[in-house]
Amino acid sequence: MTAKRLYTDAMAGLTTSFALVPECIAFALVAHLNPLMGLYGAFIICTLTALSGGRPGMISGAAGSMAVVIVALVVQHGVQYLLATVLLGGCVMMAFGLLKLGKLVRMVPHPVMLGFVNGLAIVIAMAQLEHFKSADAWLSGPPLYLMLGLVALTMAIVYLLPRLSHAVPPALVAILGVGLLVYLFGLPTRTLGDLAHIAGGLPVFAWPAIPWNLETLRIIAPYAILMALVGLLETLLTLNLTDEITESRGYPDRECVALGAANIVSGVFGGMGGCAMIGQTAVNLGSGGRGRLSGAVAGVAILLFVLFLSPVIERIPLAALVGVMFVVSQQTFAWASLRVLNKVPLNDVLVIIAVTLITVLTDLATAVFYGVIIAALNFAWQHARQLYSDSYLENGAKHYHVHGTLFFASTTTFLNQFDPANDPGQVTLDCRHLSFVDYSAIAALNTLRERYAKAGKHLRVIHLSERCKKLLKRAHAHHE
Repeated sequence: MTAKRLYTDAMAGLTTSFALVPECIAFALVAHLNPLMGLYGAFIICTLTALSGGRPGMISGAAGSMAVVIVALVVQHGVQYLLATVLLGGCVMMAFGLLKLGKLVRMVPHPVMLGFVNGLAIVIAMAQLEHFKSADAWLSGPPLYLMLGLVALTMAIVYLLPRLSHAVPPALVAILGVGLLVYLFGLPTRTLGDLAHIAGGLPVFAWPAIPWNLETLRIIAPYAILMALVGLLETLLTLNLTDEITESRGYPDRECVALGAANIVSGVFGGMGGCAMIGQTAVNLGSGGRGRLSGAVAGVAILLFVLFLSPVIERIPLAALVGVMFVVSQQTFAWASLRVLNKVPLNDVLVIIAVTLITVLTDLATAVFYGVIIAALNFAWQHARQLYSDSYLENGAKHYHVHGTLFFASTTTFLNQFDPANDPGQVTLDCRHLSFVDYSAIAALNTLRERYAKAGKHLRVIHLSERCKKLLKRAHAHHE
């Protein structure tokens, strides 16, 4: 690895750490936790996944999707139960990776991925609007104009600096430059310190102080499983996206194991649970971060902020961070998906729009779940329509050649191809170009045999594939 590559990764990691801090603080507050728990979780999860995960360049931390899942648990049972949940959730994630289930993400269709990306881009932008409030009231007058001006300046630096130089990540220059401007001129705008004070010590090892019994397991298991599934889904989809951006290949199962181990460590050191964070990953990749060093630097920098640099970090204007995240939102949104709306099938357009809206209105896991269901039903419908047959009479017998896939959605179409009442006494079904997929296919074949038998006619089935024969044998169906 060259010195230039190391420098680029280190600078990208430092830039990403500034983008991580406000998000982790905000998500900890959403979950009714001490902000330091979010920062400790970010330090541990970001560092460990960067060093041992399956996708260099991807950033993980205390994510908002996890915070939303655990709010009810924290309110009802307290922080110690949360830490036990993070620990158990980490075990579920590790098991998922060790069982090599990470490849399941390949079943997520591309339109669902586009909807996921667009929905998250909108969510990232909408989350920044909270910073335009003070004490639950929207800013107005000079404070609002100053905030908007600083956000616009930050975005201008991020967009324009690459035209002049690529030596330093533009987001880092924007954050530090606007921060220095606010400090030197004493501009009255909100800073990170207004969100929370982040000074603290090193995270301390401690087992969650809860009774370790079946009653506790009954309480934490549903939250742990849900947290693990949401975290894995967001991580694997972000890994897919990172693969596309970097034009390289990550290792999903290895990432799942590393994420699980990182969550276990976070749980016993008083940190929140976490997973991949698409916004911060976009900041890292946009700043040139491609190697493991970028994620490790981001994680360690957060710990250094907590231990030594909190007075400086707390002076960073929220406007600078908002500006950077607005740029991230704009760059994350798949604008190409809008240009192809009139060029792709209507079904795919509906999937993209549905997943985008559901992501914005509910959460990522729900959106992808519904998106996969919609795409699967669409696939089944299209496949069912493609089944057809050719038939001809020869020596007083009728021959049917059926083409396509026989499964639950195409059985009616399959049975409608035949005419038992008017066919001759001998009928041959040639299955050379017919694929049997499920039990519905076998049931349809048996129904067809019964119809011909009732009509006093003989159905002969030929050219079944080995797979079809096994399916029929397993279902105790007879064939000739």
